[in-house]
Amino acid sequence: MHRHRELCERAVDPLEIAAGLEAHGVTDRTAARFRHRDVFSLAEELYARVPRDMSHGPAASPPGAADRAATDAEADTRGVDRAGSRGGAERAGRPRTRRAGQVGRVLATLLPAAVCGAALAGRAVTTGRPQLAVTLAGALGLAVALAHCARRGPLRTPGRAPLTASAATTLLLLYAVYGDGLLDQLVAGSPDGPWPALPAPLTAPLLALALAVPPAAGCARLFAVRARRRLAGSRGLDDFTARARPLFLAVVTLYAAALTGLLVLTRLVPGASPGPLAPALALGTLLFLARLLAVHGFAPAGATALGAACAAQYLACAAVLAGRLPGLDPVAAPVRAAVETWGPASVPALACGGAATALLAYASTVLTRASAHAAHP
Repeated sequence: MHRHRELCERAVDPLEIAAGLEAHGVTDRTAARFRHRDVFSLAEELYARVPRDMSHGPAASPPGAADRAATDAEADTRGVDRAGSRGGAERAGRPRTRRAGQVGRVLATLLPAAVCGAALAGRAVTTGRPQLAVTLAGALGLAVALAHCARRGPLRTPGRAPLTASAATTLLLLYAVYGDGLLDQLVAGSPDGPWPALPAPLTAPLLALALAVPPAAGCARLFAVRARRRLAGSRGLDDFTARARPLFLAVVTLYAAALTGLLVLTRLVPGASPGPLAPALALGTLLFLARLLAVHGFAPAGATALGAACAAQYLACAAVLAGRLPGLDPVAAPVRAAVETWGPASVPALACGGAATALLAYASTVLTRASAHAAHP
């Protein structure tokens, strides 16, 4: 009680204390030393014995108590009829405000897809400098739309996202559009040949990733809500982990299935340049896992994985360029062998797939802890 007094004073329920104890390394074996069968039982005793600190907010009142008190006071001064109509208007206004907020969050998740679709449509009907202007405006609009979406709804983070994660995400999306063509031209060019021109962009994968933002938000919300329910029904940390891990894997599988469907559908869009499914699927899964970790307070791990995948892809292009220098041909040999055997899409598939696999293993450990969900809205 003395060591964790601040945690107990600020807690709103025993679940928050149990999650905080777990985050401090307290296990069921530690709780047994205090003659409790698990951490949840120990948290319940701490919650009952430590008084709440009222300086951080008023105590929760019973449902409807404030409304009843306001109605009684209004009835004494202005009459029951007027108070009843006013209370009814306030109660009717709250659902409308809640629905308006939900509609705003849904529109925020649809904004990246709308901006990306408009930019691709503009590219299809323009050429030359107008097309370049449309491309730059579309890229800027997509960045703003993604930033706005990341600040609202289930994809928002408790703190500021690391700058490295934003930069890596931008570079990964840029490589998804131009990287395969650029790497293919670098490998096919002769050592003494000219610098390659800008390759044709792969627009279908970018459109699919933009359309996958609403499924990502829905899956993140589903995981948060269901995990909280499992946390409320668990009687031990191991019990919660056993319940949460299948839920986490099911949510990731659901998102991957939705992204696969979108990748297939966007290949049918007129004027869209399709690309291989594997690199885009690996990139989308990596971005989803990184964002899910950031939502639950593990942003540095996601930023590290995104940075590693980004560095691997661009270093592959740099290795091919370095191979043009005398005596450095062995540096480019692995990349050339991979491109000649499996194609240029093998580089982003291996880079993003490897990072996503490592991040999946890490997330399946940390996101199935009670401490990852106690403070999540």
